[in-house]
Amino acid sequence: MHDLVIRNGRVIDGAETPAFLADIAIDNGRITAVGKIAGAGRREIDAAGLIVTPGWVDIHTHYDGQVTWDPYLAPSSWHGVTTAVMGNCGVGFAPVKPDRHDWLIALMEGVEDIPGAALAEGITWGWETFPEYLDSLDGQPRVMDVATQVPHGAVRAYVMGERGARNEPANAEDIAEMSRIVGEGVAAGALGFSTSRTMLHLAKDGEPVPGTFAAEDELLGIGRAMSAVGHGVFEMASDMAPAEDEFQWMRKLSAETGVPVTYGLLQSPIKADGWRRLLELTEEARAEGAQITAQIACRPTGMVLGWQSTVHPFIGRESYRKIADLPFEARLTQLKDPEVRARIIAEPSRAMGPLGMILTKGFDRMFRLEQPEGLDYEPAAGDSIAALARTSGESPDAIVYDMLMEKDGRGYIYLPLLNYAEFSFDHIHEMMNHPNTVLSLSDGGAHCGVICDASFPTYMLTHWARDRSRGPRLSLEKVVAMQTRDTARLYGLEDRGVLAPGMKADLNLIDYDRLAIEAPEMAFDLPAKGRRLIQRARGYVATIVSGVVTYENGTATGEMPGQLIRGPQQAITAMAAE
Repeated sequence: MHDLVIRNGRVIDGAETPAFLADIAIDNGRITAVGKIAGAGRREIDAAGLIVTPGWVDIHTHYDGQVTWDPYLAPSSWHGVTTAVMGNCGVGFAPVKPDRHDWLIALMEGVEDIPGAALAEGITWGWETFPEYLDSLDGQPRVMDVATQVPHGAVRAYVMGERGARNEPANAEDIAEMSRIVGEGVAAGALGFSTSRTMLHLAKDGEPVPGTFAAEDELLGIGRAMSAVGHGVFEMASDMAPAEDEFQWMRKLSAETGVPVTYGLLQSPIKADGWRRLLELTEEARAEGAQITAQIACRPTGMVLGWQSTVHPFIGRESYRKIADLPFEARLTQLKDPEVRARIIAEPSRAMGPLGMILTKGFDRMFRLEQPEGLDYEPAAGDSIAALARTSGESPDAIVYDMLMEKDGRGYIYLPLLNYAEFSFDHIHEMMNHPNTVLSLSDGGAHCGVICDASFPTYMLTHWARDRSRGPRLSLEKVVAMQTRDTARLYGLEDRGVLAPGMKADLNLIDYDRLAIEAPEMAFDLPAKGRRLIQRARGYVATIVSGVVTYENGTATGEMPGQLIRGPQQAITAMAAE
């Protein structure tokens, strides 16, 4: 008698094996057989007509605060994620001194657009060191497994105080203590260390994240501490400018210590083909013995602009600024007034810098997100607001205004920024097929007021494997492997990501024909009524973690089998050999 038997499913096993029909038996949280199962299960699920996949392993999330109060870690869990890696981009909440709680909250709010009031109300601080933070997470009920990384920003501020916060150079004593703390955190169970070296990541006060300008000796010292523990991934967000200089220390760190280094890679409008050079440098570094992998995204990093979003095209106009602080319904009443509309449309925007210019006047990069056939994250150039204005004779400002007023003021404009090369998306397909890349960058839990990319896993299946019409697709087998086996292996999670005997029983049962992502909506369900953009999914018939069903047909079962992951994990090879 097995604990659970899933019968008659179309298995997409995560190892890029061609899809096959099979049953799956589960016992004590592990897969014990795949094939024709003769024995019965205490519970059985008929998966006829469904695809059966491993649970998604999302390696780039920012649930570091939310994990302390939310056992569901939505919206990621709504999209079949069964393992989430937090602590990316050098920001997190440990280590921390008792008088620096608010400072770390402001750092996270500035970098990741997570409401500070929600973090302040939601987090119950019960730790100072990183191991104590892990202990506070261990044993808390949740629907999925979570893993952490030690964040450079918190470590630097903890060791160096204001000098660290201001990005002053670290001396030998500083480096020794930071290295000790990182080693301690990795030894306690962190899967790695993260840092940020991009000027896009600014604290709420406008200062770059601590560690942004860290010198080679500081980075190498931390890498050596990780090597001494024996595991850990060095994760980095960087402008990679100049790229050759960044790769010099990355190559040295990985080749000398054996520590894998991974960095975020997105196509930039400033240098459209720069990503090719970065992948060339990655290949060269790997040929020299360095383990370097680029983390890539499956669609443009794009903002969802609406009246309730953090930003929108009219945020710098004086007539809008006069009503900006009104409660939404009162503001909506004003926005519906034809005279208010006319004034806002006619007014120039105040100067807001290069990014502000794109946000307020980049009409050639603004699109209607919701189309009759569904959400369009690969819009054609002819569908831009600027193109619509040219053909209709209406001003682009008026078109945007009226789109935002749809759905009773809850309409959205899509503004793709990075990964959007001259209205083409085939470069993303090329990135995803490169041997030295891994799927990542969903930012689950972050950028609450303007981005909702926690839907990446569902988008991979619906868009890249099933629906894409403007370019080449990917096989369903590859799409599944990219976000299960491949992401798990990068972080040493060898016990999951493939449906085979001995592996952890994390699975999704999916009605593939019905699978869809719903439109974004603004919710105010964080602590202190904090806002966040959310996206739900249709078509997940069941999500299973450690052999326990956590969601059925999109509804949580109340079961909480999720665990804190401490360090690399191995499959049970004896079971796999049977």
